[in-house]
Amino acid sequence: MADTKTILIVDDEQDELTWLTAFFTDNGYRTDTAVDGEEGFAKAKGVDLITLDITMDNQSGVKMFKQLQGDPETKDIPVIMITGVAREFQTFLKRTKQVEEPQGYFEKPVDRDALLAKVKELIG
Repeated sequence: MADTKTILIVDDEQDELTWLTAFFTDNGYRTDTAVDGEEGFAKAKGVDLITLDITMDNQSGVKMFKQLQGDPETKDIPVIMITGVAREFQTFLKRTKQVEEPQGYFEKPVDRDALLAKVKELIG
């Protein structure tokens, strides 16, 4: 289908990549994956939505998020952060002036229904 939306999943945990890939595919989305922010940013152009882990080796999700917002080709791609980092980090993101807030924020383990509802709200 030409109108199938693509979700880029950026996470350094293989189990999370596998689960999210299966979950999004089962719900009608195309997926691509990356294991850190560097690889994720390289694959970001042209996707419809990005799920992004915060703590990863090599390049963090926060650094990738800043890069996405600073690039005219990627700044409008919706980002949902999916992380095991405590809720205090979400509060930090709301207060910092360095980056805009992500369009969604979910703590692991993720509520599947809430995640799917947020994805549908953002990209259909």
